[in-house]
Amino acid sequence: MAFPSPAQDYMSPCIDLNRELALHPAATFYGRVVSDAMSAEGVQKGDVLVIDRALEPEEGTLAVCYVDGEFALRRIAGDDADSIGDLRVWGVVTYIIKKVRGR
Repeated sequence: MAFPSPAQDYMSPCIDLNRELALHPAATFYGRVVSDAMSAEGVQKGDVLVIDRALEPEEGTLAVCYVDGEFALRRIAGDDADSIGDLRVWGVVTYIIKKVRGR
């Protein structure tokens, strides 16, 4: 004889992270941070970024930028948030997903 699980009353449907985190699904990408260069901004190596290419960058925006042939994470400053010298904004970071416990 099988008994129902007491946890069954507290179960909810699965959370679809794409639905929750992607305002513009066709323009949303995920990227993993590969260095601690932005640790002062609270972004560490291994964090996963949710990047929306459909959003316009604004002053103060955390963005993935294309600088000298490489991608870099930058905090946008100034009035011209779309192009700053050789820096091109590739996408706006909307969420940072952090691992809080090792395996």
